Amino acid sequence: WFLPYPNERGTLWPNFRSPLLWDMFAISTYLLTSLVFWYIGLIPDFASIRDRIKESNWWQKTRKVVYKALSFGWVGSGRAWSHYESAVMILAGLSMPLVFSVHTIVSFDFATSVIPGWHTTIFPPYFVAGAVFSGFGMVLTLLIVMREVFNFKEYITVKHLENMAKVVTLTGSMVGLAYGTEFFIAWYSGSVFEGFTFLNRAFGPYWWSYWIMISCNVITPQLFWFKKIRTNPVLLWIISIFVNIGMWFERYVIVVTSLHRDYLPSSWDLYIMTPHETGILIGSFGLFFTLFLLYARFFPAVAMAEIKTIIKSPGAKGFGH
Repeated sequence: WFLPYPNERGTLWPNFRSPLLWDMFAISTYLLTSLVFWYIGLIPDFASIRDRIKESNWWQKTRKVVYKALSFGWVGSGRAWSHYESAVMILAGLSMPLVFSVHTIVSFDFATSVIPGWHTTIFPPYFVAGAVFSGFGMVLTLLIVMREVFNFKEYITVKHLENMAKVVTLTGSMVGLAYGTEFFIAWYSGSVFEGFTFLNRAFGPYWWSYWIMISCNVITPQLFWFKKIRTNPVLLWIISIFVNIGMWFERYVIVVTSLHRDYLPSSWDLYIMTPHETGILIGSFGLFFTLFLLYARFFPAVAMAEIKTIIKSPGAKGFGH
């Protein structure tokens, strides 16, 4: 966790040299910007829902009051749309560098330590590529299901899915390059500790987790080179599941295989997940999907305001704006 900041010296003397404190500032900034970006994008849709609600009973009246408050009195005037589009563009521009900075700072949690397997300068670009890779994999997993369940095929086309598959292929290849570079640097540096750590990852007690990671993150996405596969929603969804599994195992490999064999042989041990940790893992999945489904139930799953800007008006030859 990073809130409250885990500091043994109390809240009075934070250690500004600690990557955990850097995490707190980076993640808090990223979270706040993302929430504002998300909420501003919903304001026109909240107004549309507000205007369509008929106050026939107490429940509808309550919904009307809630969506009226959420829409901040949006009326859809030209001036309001101008300010809205400017705000969206500014926040989108701020979010892009934050994607790089947040995952770079998260990588410093490992890179600034002296643990073999962690102390490497490749972690910042490696973590950024991995974040985009896993993010697109998770979005594909959720998007394809939502597309089928809510019949969004007119809005989320196969072309959109194909373009996402191309990004997954690119970032998966970058992650694979990072895996290979780690082995090369461990050999080229001449450090026996680094060399042992990476050989232990591939051929030690946790070899199975390493090769699951390689298979899911590097080999499986290469199937997207075939157009028939990257344009098939079912195959896309299956491969996205493999990407999610592979990225979970990447975290497992980075943390467990580096810590279970450190500099002191007296501290060597094998890690086995306890029932409590398994319960926390399952519970995190349950919490995420509960919040996601609640959002899909009460809020628009597709931005109505954005769809209205590109739909064809009656008798028009092109698309509107």
